[in-house]
Amino acid sequence: AQEARMPIARVMTSLMTALPSALKSVELLLLDDHLHHCVAKAAAEGGTVADEKLAEVSAAIARLAK
Repeated sequence: AQEARMPIARVMTSLMTALPSALKSVELLLLDDHLHHCVAKAAAEGGTVADEKLAEVSAAIARLAK
């Protein structure tokens, strides 16, 4: 019996459609981890390190919002 195969164009279209959503999920997980560890620690310490970490996270959020 011959197996039914999905045309390669349909496979590629499905992958290309799913990829941005998967990448966005990974980006959000990384940002969340960064917020809960690096940014929280820097905020507790205060000073220029806190300012730098807050600027980093602000830039990351701006990139994700595009």
